[in-house]
Amino acid sequence: MSGGGRGDRSVAEKLFAIADAFAGGEELTLTDIARRARLPLSTTHRLVGQWAEWGGLVRADDGRYRVGMRLWRLGVRQPTAMRLRNAAMPYLEDLLDATGEHVHLAVRDGLGVVYLERRSGEHAVAMVSDVGTVLPLHATGVGLALLAHAPGEVYDDVVAAGLTRFLPNTITEEPELRRRLAEVRGTGIATSVQALTRGAFSVAAPVRDATGEVVAAVSIIAHVERLGEPQFALGVRIAARGISAALGYRPPGT
Repeated sequence: MSGGGRGDRSVAEKLFAIADAFAGGEELTLTDIARRARLPLSTTHRLVGQWAEWGGLVRADDGRYRVGMRLWRLGVRQPTAMRLRNAAMPYLEDLLDATGEHVHLAVRDGLGVVYLERRSGEHAVAMVSDVGTVLPLHATGVGLALLAHAPGEVYDDVVAAGLTRFLPNTITEEPELRRRLAEVRGTGIATSVQALTRGAFSVAAPVRDATGEVVAAVSIIAHVERLGEPQFALGVRIAARGISAALGYRPPGT
């Protein structure tokens, strides 16, 4: 069958295969989707059209598709995501009050990072991320915080997919990424300076659940001129610890 499709799959299986094609968070062409879902191009065109009509996918002006808000909202309604957002909200509000900049709560989804919540000050730096946005793990503070604690196969897949350069400071070499992730694990803080957005830096810290697993990251994105101010790293540390405690995490020895 052309396009590597399998004729024995049900319609539901084909729709799920198309959804799985977006696991990395990228915008995909119809051909990309067909290849990843192992479906004929004609079948992909028809099913993607149905996804888009429902609101699960959105077609950009250049013809590429991305995950739509309706599909994303279904994900954040599930109990774990709701509990995470509810636990984080007081700490996000505190960070906003303390800094006047953008504050985020994000989780890893495949090879991308998804922003579950955002609060922004009136004069916060212009940036690309918003609630529901999916961005690369290697080019964001929250992404580095999450990738540093992800399974080894996730790291391997991120490197294999290629470390796309967005700005001169974007990490594009595997040895540098490995070094930065080791630094994140050692310090408990991930910092990204003008790697994705000009004039901005982000500082992030991982959030753990009751089992000790890293399930999210909290971050501040601020004007790069404020990089040396100590309250950003301190703030995300305190917020991450508070959210983790609300989720039932207790550090070893306590």
